[in-house]
Formats: sequence, C-alpha cells, structure tokens
Amino acid sequence: MKRIVSCEFNMDTGCVEAKFTDGSMISINCTAVENQLAENMYQRSELDWLIYNESHTYMNLIISNKIETYIKGTPEHKLED
Repeated sequence: MKRIVSCEFNMDTGCVEAKFTDGSMISINCTAVENQLAENMYQRSELDWLIYNESHTYMNLIISNKIETYIKGTPEHKLED
C-alpha cells in the first residue's frame, strides 16, 4: 500500500473504503471496530464523527494502529453539547 487516493464511508456496507496510489483497496468494517474498541457511548460517538466527517483520518488511524490510543486518549475533536 502507498498513499491514500480516495476514502469514504459506504453506508450500504457500513465500511470505510480506501483506494491507494498503487491501485490496492481496503475496506474497514466500522461496526466491528466500534464493538472492539468503544467502551461507552461517547467513544462510539467520537468514532461515528470521524467516520462521517473525516473518514481519511479514521482510515489513517486504523492503518497506523493508533485508533485505540486516539479513542482512549483525548480526541482532537470535541463533540459539542
């Protein structure tokens, strides 16, 4: 895999799908990630926000294996009341 060319959430499959410069593609099942990592509704909401608004960041966190650190730590995005 090289650099991400395109990345978006596919509502039909519930997956974030990315295409790379070398032509390879990857699909991440978001429900499986949430079930494995999110311990409360706030963490699920944070993951949902990333999926819908910054799917590229979500994919990079998954690929770099930093999603757990992100969700357990202080996220960059603060959900508003």
